[in-house]
Order: sequence, then C-alpha cells, then structure tokens
Amino acid sequence: KFINDIEMIVLDGGIGRHLEKMGAPFGQPEWSALSLIQEPDFVLRAHKDFIDSGADVITTNSYAIVPFHIGKDRFEKEGKDLLNRAGNIAREAVKLYKKEIKIAASIPPVLGSYKPDVFNSEKAIPILEIFKNNLIQYCDLILAETLSSIDEIKTIQRVFGDCKMPFWISLTIEDEYYNIPKLRSGEEIVTALRKIDFNKISSVLFNCSQPEVMAKAITTAKNVIPENIHIGVYANAFQPIKIGQKDANSQIRNTRKELTPEKYLDFVKEWTELEVDIVGGCCGIGPEHIKKICELKKNR
Repeated sequence: KFINDIEMIVLDGGIGRHLEKMGAPFGQPEWSALSLIQEPDFVLRAHKDFIDSGADVITTNSYAIVPFHIGKDRFEKEGKDLLNRAGNIAREAVKLYKKEIKIAASIPPVLGSYKPDVFNSEKAIPILEIFKNNLIQYCDLILAETLSSIDEIKTIQRVFGDCKMPFWISLTIEDEYYNIPKLRSGEEIVTALRKIDFNKISSVLFNCSQPEVMAKAITTAKNVIPENIHIGVYANAFQPIKIGQKDANSQIRNTRKELTPEKYLDFVKEWTELEVDIVGGCCGIGPEHIKKICELKKNR
C-alpha cells in the first residue's frame, strides 16, 4: 500500500483512445496492442503525455495483449515478448523523470471486456499466468481491470493473490441501473465486494463505466469494505452501454463529446467529496482530463 501520506493518487487515462488521437496504429480487433506491435515509440510518447499531465501512476499498455484481441496464434508466438515490451516501455518512460512515478501492471479481462457470459476460469488462468510471469516484474502494483463478474474476481485473486506487491482490483458496473449498482453480469456490487479477500487486495476501484453511476458504487463500497482498503474510480467517456448490449469489443465506440475535461472534473469533485483515494480515467479520458484532476489535487 504505497498511498500512505499522499492525499490522493492520480492515475493516467485511457491509453488506447489517446494513441488513436495521436495518429498511432489503432483499430479493432487489436485495439491498443496494434501500436505496441507496429510502432512502440507511440506508446512511450503516450505514457510521457500522461506523466506530463501530472499522473502519479501510469498503466502498462497490456490491456489488449490477449488472444481475443491479437489472435490465438499471435498470442502464442508473441504474447510473452509483447508483455515484456509493454513493461519495458513503461519503465523507460518513468526513468525519464526525476519525480517518482509508479507503474501499474494492467491485467485485462482476458476473454473480452463486458463478457461475463463467456468467462471461463479454466481458459482464463493459463493466460493470466503468462501475464504474471512476463509483466509484473516491471511494475510497482497489479491492477486487474474491468472485472465483470464474481467468477472473474475469484479467478484474479486465485492467480495474483500470492504476489508480494500491492494488488488492486477494478470492477465495471452497468451503465443503467435502478438504485442498486450491479456488475455487467447483473450480480449486485455489494455481493461482489463481499467475495473479495481483503488480506490480498489493498484497493478496490470502479472503471470503464459511465461517470454518472460511480458515486453510488463508491457509497456502496464504503458500507461494505474495511476502512483500511482504498477506493478508486476511473470512468470512461463511451456512450452508455445498455443492459444486455455486450458488443463492447466489436467496434471502436463513439465517445461523449460533451464530457470535456471541465465536465469530467465535476464528477471527480463529487467522488473526492466521498473521500476516494484514487482517481483517473478510462477509455476516452485523455491527458487534458488528467491535467485538470492534478490541478484540483494541487489546489486542495
């Protein structure tokens, strides 16, 4: 738990959409992995952009290094090398700065985002083990992202629970719900939080959901998890995904043009009033958004 005396940790934003904005190789099905494969210098520049915006933590560009995105054959042949490349680039980025920047190992939902219906623990574990053996040695903490079901939460804990480093897990919640926040699987957040082993997990976050739904998730978490566990949020800028709409991986989704850095900051202020410890951005939240958050942190 490296937060300690720091009032609020600021994460980076969504590297994939920032790579697209930079003009880097980007598209489906490879998503952000395409830049890592074809022109990795773009990835280094993207990390630097987020560090320059003030981020305390950068996340490895490893989210799409899975068979689902790059293909089974390429993953088997190149997956380990690409994970090492992602870790090395992140480490190279932080070495360029005198200030201390932490590196989070991005552990993705290895069978696809928002796809709790196809998640299979037996299929996921061998892929997760490859991440464990080829990425986390470059990093300061493990960040398991966009978990959509209790089964995913249990599996992630099983694989990474014995690592001797801070272990954060981040849940993605339905963009539409009535009073009770739920995982993309339909399972209630309060039930999912009770399946977490807080002897292994030091932080619980919510990511890749609409900023409007995060406050309720925060208050739910505060009522369930131990006081010594940190809470974080990094929302996306996607258009809302309706319940039952599970095609998040099949297209490059449109982002909300009205979710400007100033508008996103309004949500961040709401979360900080609820005393979250960690704030950042997911898909479509760029360095300009992170810069506003860092200005808020500096002025507090």
